[in-house]
Parts: sequence; C-alpha cells; structure tokens
Amino acid sequence: MITRDVAAGVHRIEDAFTNWYLVEGDGGLTIVDSGVPASWQSLLEALAQVGRSREDVRAVVLTHAHFDHVGFAERARTELGVPVYVHEDDVPLTRHPWRYDHERSRVRYLATQPKALPIVATFLRERAFWPAPIGAVVRYGDDGVLPVPGRPAIVRTPGHTLGHCALHLPERDTVLAGDALVTLDPYTGRTGPRLVARAATVDTERNRASLAAVKDTGARIVLTGHGEPWMQGAEAAVKQALAARVA
Repeated sequence: MITRDVAAGVHRIEDAFTNWYLVEGDGGLTIVDSGVPASWQSLLEALAQVGRSREDVRAVVLTHAHFDHVGFAERARTELGVPVYVHEDDVPLTRHPWRYDHERSRVRYLATQPKALPIVATFLRERAFWPAPIGAVVRYGDDGVLPVPGRPAIVRTPGHTLGHCALHLPERDTVLAGDALVTLDPYTGRTGPRLVARAATVDTERNRASLAAVKDTGARIVLTGHGEPWMQGAEAAVKQALAARVA
C-alpha cells in the first residue's frame, strides 16, 4: 500500500505492518528503510505510481538494521547498484538482522498479546524474519547531512538498537523516526505514539532519553516504522510516547 506525498515529496509504503519511504530530491530518490523481502515488488509498483524508474534510485538509508527494515536492501544494492547507508553501531546487525539483543523474551508476547498474532502471522507469510544479509554498507556517524537525494539530517536516537537514528527533513517539516517511537507496536498491537516493546528493544531507558532529539526537531510530521503518520507535531508524539507503558 502506497500513500503518496504523506509529506512533500515523501511517499509511504506499508508492507506487513511495516513502513518504508521513498524520498524525492534533486538527482533522484532515496529509499528510507526497505521493509520485508517481499517489499521489492512494492518498490517496483511504487516507482511506477510516482512516475519514476529503477534508475532514479540513488541510495538506501537505514534508520536501523532490524530484520523488518532491511528486507530488500541487499537486492537494491546488487541489482540497482546503490549504496546502503547505516549508522556505524548497527553495521554488525546488517550481517545477521534476524539476531539481535532485546530486553525480554518474545515468547511471552505471543501468549499474552492476542492483537499481535495477525502481525506475527503476516511476518511469517511475507518471510520478514529472513532477509538477506547486506554484503557492503556505507557507515554514517552521529550527526551531519547524508549526501543522498533529500539530504536528510541525522538525528541520533539509540535505544531501540544501539545504532538507531531518525532522519530530519527540515524543509519538509518532517522527521522519519524509524522505530525510535512508533504509532503501532507490532508486539502488542497497541496504537498511538509509544516505544516498541522490550522484546525488540535493546535499551528502553536509553530509547526514552533519545526521544528528546526527536522532539528537538520541532517537526510537524512524524513518520514512523510502524503505524499511521503522526501529524500533530514531534513534541506531542514524544509526550505521548513517554507517557505510554512499555510492554
């Protein structure tokens, strides 16, 4: 499912309860996150819908390297010949995105969170848990502007993963928050701004603290890795996320 221009020149694609984005800019397109492996077909369809071609894609930028965000990154790297950018602290995850540290066992969520079962079933059906490892990446650091179409500014937001970063598009009044906060927690099915459950977060307290950086963007539009776009401002999103119980 594609939602065109969820922000100016930013298109949201949702596959398997996971969002990824096409960002238009001078010189072509940047893919932010890359969904699940089956999202490759969604990419081809989305490019056609926005009047673009494979040749317009210039880069993939990952907010983090969990399995449901690196889905077709390796295929884009090899078939489209584009670089894949990731924060240096998440580089190890790109080699095994299905295996990462977390604070609680995932098994208990399957037993106690029935709203999450359809999401997990969809992950299984779309083979989300088994993306290809990424053969080579371009590392980025804690700040600065990435040299890709749209020129997103790095917003360091560790906690969900050690290398997690949001991406700020100040001229579009938009922050792509990745999973620093979400409006749908895949592990509980709960909606509204919140942190992802401890089953997928390496350091919840660090995640909480890093939300100050999202707030400081002052962006009106918050685009998350899971759930609906938030149009009521980063400050309000962060306030709600901090108030919500972390599962």
